[in-house]
This record gives sequence, structure tokens and C-alpha cells, in this order.
Amino acid sequence: MSHTAELIAVGTELLLGNIANTNAQTLSQALSALGIDVFWHTVVGDNPRRLAQAVDIARRRADILITTGGLGPTYDDLTKQTVCAAFGKPLELHPDILEEIRVFYESALHVPMPENNAQQAMLPEGCTVFDNPVGTAPGCAFSAGGVHVLMLPGPPHEMETMLRRCAVPYLRSLSREVIVSRDIMTFGMGESSVDALLHEKMARMENPTLATYAKPAEVRLRATAKAAGQAEAEAMLSPVVEQVCALLGDIVYGVDVKGLEETCFRLLKERGWTLATAESCTGGLVAQRLTALAGASAVYRGGVVSYWTDVKASVLGVPRETLDACGAVSEECARAMARGARRITGADIAVSVTGTAGPDPDERGTPVGIVFIGLDTPTGTFCRRVDAGRRRRDRIQSLAANHALDVVRRYLTGLPVA
Repeated sequence: MSHTAELIAVGTELLLGNIANTNAQTLSQALSALGIDVFWHTVVGDNPRRLAQAVDIARRRADILITTGGLGPTYDDLTKQTVCAAFGKPLELHPDILEEIRVFYESALHVPMPENNAQQAMLPEGCTVFDNPVGTAPGCAFSAGGVHVLMLPGPPHEMETMLRRCAVPYLRSLSREVIVSRDIMTFGMGESSVDALLHEKMARMENPTLATYAKPAEVRLRATAKAAGQAEAEAMLSPVVEQVCALLGDIVYGVDVKGLEETCFRLLKERGWTLATAESCTGGLVAQRLTALAGASAVYRGGVVSYWTDVKASVLGVPRETLDACGAVSEECARAMARGARRITGADIAVSVTGTAGPDPDERGTPVGIVFIGLDTPTGTFCRRVDAGRRRRDRIQSLAANHALDVVRRYLTGLPVA
């Protein structure tokens, strides 16, 4: 049987934008893996009347309803009371849970349990109790009127723990299908161009499906299949992934990888090579992305953030005459920066980034968005010129970092760099 779910996040702070609703993303990913379709996300404030309205709408269009938040001890934590009233489920006291909360306060916090915490031990009659080992608010699940209702706490670390330990096993018993996705990661072509190449194919597909998702500096294609089991879904996806990769060619930098840095890491490790960086306008972003990977020390030697022209000269050894004649944002400077980084670190290859991230042109009038990527290697020094246009500063920096990693990726795979 196929199931549809609606997620209701409860909390005025979500509506005010004080915190992001990360629980919805986590839950949607978990439900997708279980073969449960999530068709609606709802956010409602700490208001019983509006929450009751949201529950009434949800129960008429979904057979799984999951709430997050509103399970605490304060006056505005009214999720259980409101949801149970909507389904005609009375609340009953669980003495064992009340005792656990009391012990938590006395042994862990060394204070008496506040009396209002007792309401956290009130749960729907006949429900499945979800233990909360990292907080005081237990969750629960019950079935009524053909709808499965799960109530989970709002704090993400509590919700994620309860989801993994309790909610996923409960939901797994409801679904006989799984949904499996493969991510085809590309760089070097815009979303509209990718869509134009694949539009007819995507429009004809029903199961598996294929969709494009534009990230700030790249395009992800997600192929998704629904089947009775993992192996069957993966078998359905394999030819789709192969066909898409063949159609898109060398702009595909990986499948089921998180970013270009992961692909570069793998390629460097396979060769037994090391990399160094010299960065100006990206301010160390390339280095940060590489060093965020576990085991990065095996391939990354180090880098220099040479924001000032003097640092380019004194640390990286960019000739003064090059800086005077061509400027810091130039092909000549990018090449010299890469050579300097490779020389001082002893790395096998080095990549450099210099450009104008804005909001204003540089002192020579170089337009915002102009970036040069240098690469120094055992077989020569290369350079790629990028015109990122008048984008936001952080978008230019992100795009420049991707170009730097793409230059490394292409060199290591024998593709043209510039």
C-alpha cells in the first residue's frame, strides 16, 4: 500500500524566521527512503485553534501525519492536547515516564522537577511511546480514523534521535516500498541548458523520474525510483544514470558525491599526489572545502590566503614587475601564484584564485566577476579566465572556488583545463 504524509511543524519561532525548519528536511529524507511520499509541509504557530485547523486539513489528504514541536512543559506547548482532541483520543498519565523525568531533574540537573513537567508524561490512550534519551519530552504514535499520527519533539537533536530509534522502525512497518535516488553532479553548464538537453527524456519518465536542481554554482540531476526493494530500485536507476552521464559528458564530475572537492580528493588519492592552494578573492574557501573532508591531510599540503598584493609578492614570490604591469587580477598573476604555492609547499600540483568579487571594481578598474584560476603542474602551468558577472559577492566566491576545483578535476582526468 502506498502512503502519503504531511509534516506539521509547530512553533511561532519558525513563522517569525528566528529558526529554520531543518526538521522538515530531515524527516522528508527519511520518509523518502522508506517509500513514503511527502506531499505537504505545514508550519503553524503556538496557537491551538490554528493547529486544529491544520490537523483537520492534513487528516483529509494524508494517511500519515507527523508533528514536530510543542511537546514541552510550558503553557504554549499544546500539540498533544490539540491533536488528541482532533482525533478524539483522551490523554492518560504514564507514571513510569513521570518518574523518569523526575529522576532526570534530580540526578542530572540536581534540582527538583518543576510541576509543569508532569504534562510531558500525559500521552494519548493506547499509543506507542517513543523514548527520548536526550531530552525530557517523549514522543508517541497512534492510529485513528485511518490516519497514523506521530508526534516528535522540536529540538533537532531530540527529533533526529527519536526518528532514528523509534519513528523509522514504526514507519517501516507501514510501507512495503522503498524510494531510492541517485545524484548526478555537474559543473560547467547552466540549469536551463541541462534541461534543454534532457527535457524530452525527463518529460516521458514516470518511474524512475529525473529532475534538475540548481545549486549556487552547479546543477544536480536526481534520478529517483520506487520499487518493492532496494536492489530492484537500484537496478531501475543504473541505466538512467549511465544514459545521463553519456549525454552530458565531461561536465559530470561525479555520482552520489557531495561536491567537487570530494571528486578531487579521490582523484588525488588514487594518484598519490598532493595539492596546494593560493587564494585571494575566495579567502581560503577552496582550502576550507578540502580540509572539511576526513583524511584531507593525505592529499592537501597547505595554502596561502594572499589577500594583499604585498603578500602575493613576499610570500608567494609573484614578481613585482608582473604585479605592476598586469595587476593582481590577471592571468600572469594567477600563474605566478600557483607556481609559488607549489614551490613553497612541495605539492605535486597547486591551484590559485585571484579575482574581483565586488561590490566594486579593483583599483585598475577590473569589472566585478572577473576571476583567473591558475594551475601549476609537472607538465606546465595553465590558466582559466572566468567571467562570473555582477553577482552577489558570496556567489562569485563560491563559483570561483568551484572553478578552481574543476580545473584540478579536469587536469587529473586528462581533460582540457582552460
